[in-house]
Amino acid sequence: MTLEQIKEILPTLDNVVFEVENGEFVPEHFHVTEIGMVTKNFIDCGGTIRKEEKVNFQLWNANDFEHRLKPGKLLHIIQLSEEKLGIGNFEIEVEYQDNTIGKYDLDFNGKHFVLKNKLTACLAQDSCGVPPQKQKLSLSELSKSQEACCTPNSGCC
Repeated sequence: MTLEQIKEILPTLDNVVFEVENGEFVPEHFHVTEIGMVTKNFIDCGGTIRKEEKVNFQLWNANDFEHRLKPGKLLHIIQLSEEKLGIGNFEIEVEYQDNTIGKYDLDFNGKHFVLKNKLTACLAQDSCGVPPQKQKLSLSELSKSQEACCTPNSGCC
């Protein structure tokens, strides 16, 4: 989800609710303690220099159990970050502490925001020796595809 997408969604909501992909909800008294721009300059294992830019939201749970962040307040914080920091329309990455600080992609399911698990990956698989994943087919699919392409004595082989 991009910054522009969340800005379009927020005015349609009564409450800001975050759910972790595993079904657990971020406690409703959370705070958005930071909105910022994160730039990552790096080199992958294949030697390619890369640059990644994300908008970062940090969620935090405090002991003020009566706190509720309303959509208008979050929209104001976003607009302030755009104005003061020059933040652009990039993908949003959310930091949220459960057992440790986790980084999540952000999605919206029509009712609330979903913190989607992120995965690591090799960006240079062709140059670092990672074998391609073999395609899995059932034997019934294999025999159907062979029948469709060739028949004995058809001259196709």
